[in-house]
Amino acid sequence: MTHPRCIIFTRVANFCRKVLNREESVATEQTTQPHITVVPRDRHTISRKDISENALKVLYRLNKAGYEAYLVGGGVRDLLLGKKPKDFDVTTNATPDQVRKLFRNCRLVGRRFRLAHIMFGPEIIEVATFRGHHEEQADRQLSQRGQNGMLLRDNIFGSIEEDAQRRDFTINSLYYSAADFTVRDYTGGLNDLHNGVIRLIGDPETRYREDPVRMLRAVRFAAKLGMSICPATGEPIARLATLINDVPPARLFEESLKLLQAGYGYETWRRLSEYNLLQPLFPVITRYLTSNGDSNMERIIAQVLKNTDNRIHNNMRVNPAFLFAALFWYPQLEMAQKLAQESGLAYYDAFALAMNEILDEACRSLAIPRRITSLIRDIWQLQLRLSKRQGKRAWKLMEHPKFRAAYDLLELRAEAENNPELQRLAQWWGEFQSAPPPRQKELIGQLGEDPAGRRRQRRPRRRAPKREGSA
Repeated sequence: MTHPRCIIFTRVANFCRKVLNREESVATEQTTQPHITVVPRDRHTISRKDISENALKVLYRLNKAGYEAYLVGGGVRDLLLGKKPKDFDVTTNATPDQVRKLFRNCRLVGRRFRLAHIMFGPEIIEVATFRGHHEEQADRQLSQRGQNGMLLRDNIFGSIEEDAQRRDFTINSLYYSAADFTVRDYTGGLNDLHNGVIRLIGDPETRYREDPVRMLRAVRFAAKLGMSICPATGEPIARLATLINDVPPARLFEESLKLLQAGYGYETWRRLSEYNLLQPLFPVITRYLTSNGDSNMERIIAQVLKNTDNRIHNNMRVNPAFLFAALFWYPQLEMAQKLAQESGLAYYDAFALAMNEILDEACRSLAIPRRITSLIRDIWQLQLRLSKRQGKRAWKLMEHPKFRAAYDLLELRAEAENNPELQRLAQWWGEFQSAPPPRQKELIGQLGEDPAGRRRQRRPRRRAPKREGSA
């Protein structure tokens, strides 16, 4: 027979256990709930007049149809910083198919990330559905990971709170509502924006393994915005840099243009070097880097990136073919010289073979399109022809579509090498381009006095003695 005191003790113990478990579950729920900061209209600087009219149309129509919709990402970040956004992205709880039903000018793109592109002439408003957390037993058509942790498919939809946690950096996880004009912050992005800190959301190593391009984005945003990468976000990058090799080369080519042709290329290059990210992107170049950074190649790279930044900030056009021609010129030149010495090939043939070798290797990491590699070859081949200016050659060279790019590369080479002969050649071409026809004839007539223009005298061929009986 059980003693009454034991029964009472057991009941009290069970009651206490239930109370403690309930309190623990409430505490756990409170700690896992994301902290949200809602900034009303009168406490932030975003104005609808600074937002694309087409982006506002998308937001209003989604709201009118009963869906949540927010401006998100770099557009919100740049507006808060007083910068002009390059584009505007929208996120919503409407699925891609529901978005397509609302907009006749919509097309769905992407398999890895299903997105809706709403077309307004040349402007595209990208609309993404709130992302959710991945589960172990998720449908492979919706969610799929590689063995290395990379997300191969990510079409799990969720709430705005989950979406905020799925974004990459806190400063890109800010939401602007056109319904009540508030800014919502679920990850501390406003504080990081104020302090100038790039911080990854979640465990950095896991997030980098999900998408290694996030390492490149961290460096790009730090260079573009003049911010620092927080230690926890920056520490794994050098260790995990080789994961970049798993990214498709076509995607890396597009990323390379964002890194080097967005107006902050020189600073971005320095940071890529600091975090060991040059090797997976430019293995050809990293073989020739020096400890003190004063080789001809490193000087020309620094100068072409600074020039590119200046052109972009002055609203001038830039050409990726010229940028890559300058980046890979010295590796190509060294290989050509090596092939000519070791194989006994004529220098022109060795030069052509080296072009193929260097560009093939570069394209294995960056899928540089053929339309660009063909222009790179033109610019390189013209370097051999610019010293041959006699007769009508100078005028014919100036008619070549890539003459100006070839001349610009010649100038960069002359400056990087501090070579008097190249400097005289670049100066001659600079004057010849702008001179009137009579002066151009004079310049060509003076070439006999210019060491850079002298033609090498060929030795006369020795004739074989005639054989007896031959005619």
